[in-house]
Amino acid sequence: MLSVQHYQVDLDFSSSTEVFPSKTTVQFTVKTPGSTFIDLRAEKVHQVLLDGQDITPENYREEEGIVLPELSVGEHELFVDAQCVYSHTGEGLHRFVDPADGRVYLYTQFETADAKRAFACFDQPDLKATYDLVFRTPASEEEWVVISNAPVRVDAVEGETKAHHVHIPTPLSTYLIAVCAGPYQGVQDTWRGELTHHPETPADQPTALEVPLGIYCRRSLFEYLDAERLFRETKQGFDFYHQHFGMAYPFGKYDQIFVPEFNAGAMENAGCVTITDEYIFRSQATHYRYERRADTVLHELAHMWFGDLVTMAWWDDLWLNESFATWSAALSQAEATEYDTAWVTFNNVEKAMAYHEDQLPTTHPVLADASDIETVEQNFDGITYAKGASVLKQLQAYVGLDAFLAGVRRHFAAHAWSTATFDDLLGALAEASGQDLSQWSTQWLKTTGVSTLRAHTEVDEAGNYSTFVVEQDSPTLRTHRITIGLYKKVDSGAVVCTRRFGIDIHGARTEVPEFIGVAAADLVLLNDEDLSYALLDLRAEEYDFLLANMDRLRDPMARALMWGAAWEATRDGRLPAHKFLMLVAKGIGKETELAVVERVLFQANQALRRFTDPQCAAGKVLLNKVLREGAADENPERAIIFLQELARCPLTGDSTTYLRELLDSGSLDRDNTWKVLTALSAHGALPEGALEAQEAADHSDAGHRSALRTRAAANTAAAKQHYWQLLTDPTHTLTNLEVRQLLIGFNAPGDGVAELLSAFTDDYFTQAPRIWAANSDAVGRATLEGLYPMWAIDEHTITLANELLKDADTPEGLKRIIAERTDDLARALRVREVDEAFIAEQGAELMCDVEA
Repeated sequence: MLSVQHYQVDLDFSSSTEVFPSKTTVQFTVKTPGSTFIDLRAEKVHQVLLDGQDITPENYREEEGIVLPELSVGEHELFVDAQCVYSHTGEGLHRFVDPADGRVYLYTQFETADAKRAFACFDQPDLKATYDLVFRTPASEEEWVVISNAPVRVDAVEGETKAHHVHIPTPLSTYLIAVCAGPYQGVQDTWRGELTHHPETPADQPTALEVPLGIYCRRSLFEYLDAERLFRETKQGFDFYHQHFGMAYPFGKYDQIFVPEFNAGAMENAGCVTITDEYIFRSQATHYRYERRADTVLHELAHMWFGDLVTMAWWDDLWLNESFATWSAALSQAEATEYDTAWVTFNNVEKAMAYHEDQLPTTHPVLADASDIETVEQNFDGITYAKGASVLKQLQAYVGLDAFLAGVRRHFAAHAWSTATFDDLLGALAEASGQDLSQWSTQWLKTTGVSTLRAHTEVDEAGNYSTFVVEQDSPTLRTHRITIGLYKKVDSGAVVCTRRFGIDIHGARTEVPEFIGVAAADLVLLNDEDLSYALLDLRAEEYDFLLANMDRLRDPMARALMWGAAWEATRDGRLPAHKFLMLVAKGIGKETELAVVERVLFQANQALRRFTDPQCAAGKVLLNKVLREGAADENPERAIIFLQELARCPLTGDSTTYLRELLDSGSLDRDNTWKVLTALSAHGALPEGALEAQEAADHSDAGHRSALRTRAAANTAAAKQHYWQLLTDPTHTLTNLEVRQLLIGFNAPGDGVAELLSAFTDDYFTQAPRIWAANSDAVGRATLEGLYPMWAIDEHTITLANELLKDADTPEGLKRIIAERTDDLARALRVREVDEAFIAEQGAELMCDVEA
């Protein structure tokens, strides 16, 4: 109906602690006559002028915005004077007071459609515009700085305020506008490099480039800011993307601001990226945390091209933004940084997340219908990010990396500063590769579910294959370009690949004549090199081979694939959970990829808590032993991984004693002290006065939240009742991160905790609709997911859940959360039965095996 040309926005941060004045003037053009609305979520609307005429609503309702009646074709100007509300849940304009020093910090988070919480706007991605922004800060606060999408000009003091002006001359969607204000402390640098010109590169693009860089954080965290490392990884990303994307970085300067109480990892605001300051490490962090932070840095940088320069027309193409950035981050990490095994991590982390969510009843196609914003917000998930990126990796294998990147460059050049759809990208890729990709896109992007691949083989008397067929089990039979690897234990004792062959899999059965007459392998790896997105179904004898030889498998990607196959077999009930724990005990000590170590130990903990027979102590004894031994590793990078997982694990008496001794030794740093305190609290072993002493020593916001977590973990009925009431109270004023840490503590494992929490099972399903209605999207989802009664893995819980799902009054967003968690619980119930049968069969021999 309309296009938008320009916004003038004036936000005043100078006085109130709860609300702020917001004035907006917007120029727009109506192409089709009629009535519409402009988005605004404000406490009050003081005045609305349309082309100079007062149309201030008498009964403003924020969920409806401001009605603009009977608009005529042509140019219009709208002025809105309102009073908006600061957020404490990470949505809109978030206000944070640092308990370490009392300083105030502000930042915006507008994706998906929360710009309207700060100023009146047509809050949808295809309505790009230019901007002039004014941010008013307290004149008395000399430390305050303002960081936005473009350079900031500071005017002279006007009374008690200081005005900061920002001009954004390039068209941007409202969700990409950003401001960070407060006493942020920063470091500056410059990236200097060259843009590689390709045939697809527009003639007006430069060659030599300079981009000013800035990194900012709170003053209380500045001493921990490892800016040199962050700049290095950022520059590596700039080098890589300018070598391959064919378009120069489009936004002049590039700032990264580490902000408090952030809901996600980061946000790709053009030229002003916000990142959770949990990525500033106050204490020793694992290798995995550094790798994931670098992945986040490169992910957001890729968005400057895919998402900010070229933007989706509507949210059903959200996957184009997120999948492309996820794929780009893994590729650039592997090719341009120290994290050269990033694709191994991608397999073990991103793909594991996608496989899990793609097997839920709420799965959706990668290319998903987004009929409303609530659906969009729930589709920021493993399908959109990880499955989409996996599918792009498969497409890269299908057409070749050079053709894929050429298609991407065509897309950037054709749609710069505008919006585009998936069909636009597919057309560019088809033109660059010379292939018709319509069937591929239908198979991979418009269907749901994950394919399962298995090898059907027969061996002749000489020990060679007489039959070799790849079987595909899937609701949609897809074309898979895969590499098949044959792995064998050689004389040295190592398990290595003895033969590889690339092939396209079509339909339910694909014969592989190239392997007929080849010596049979100990292990057949159907998706060697991890090119496709598919589960692997191994034979029982192959799992037995892994149990004996996992530590001998030399190739890190092959190990990651086998860890993944074993985990999926455990989740599916094809491999008893106790066997998975034995596999972890066998192989984790020799695993070289630290990100894989961290993920596998997390899965082992999940297997113990959800999938093992709760009447059998063997798995608990085994995993605790593995974690204690790993925590004593001479390599501190390995030891910290095992220690942190031990602190999240159901503890044996030996482990409780071990953690008490570690605490008493004073050898733990601040954050790991808190983790150990939480673990001891959950097991009723917290030393008297230890919590209070640590709280007195740590006045930071992280310390405050850790103390909340430790108290919520207390293994008493009184503590659980108190925090249940607090978390379910619709009037609570907890911040988003306080809720997160309370939920971790509330669910922390300990002897008898499941029995304590069982008192809340029925109440959860009574309270769920109220919790959903009373909270913001982020806090409501976190609370409902965190309080879902996974402590009660039984039919009664499933019955209660199904009753809520059948209720016509249950909101669709809430139904999705309940359906997903109930599916996880029903799976756990099925898988426990498999493990119970295994325990019954093994009897006392299992405990002997564990001790051995």
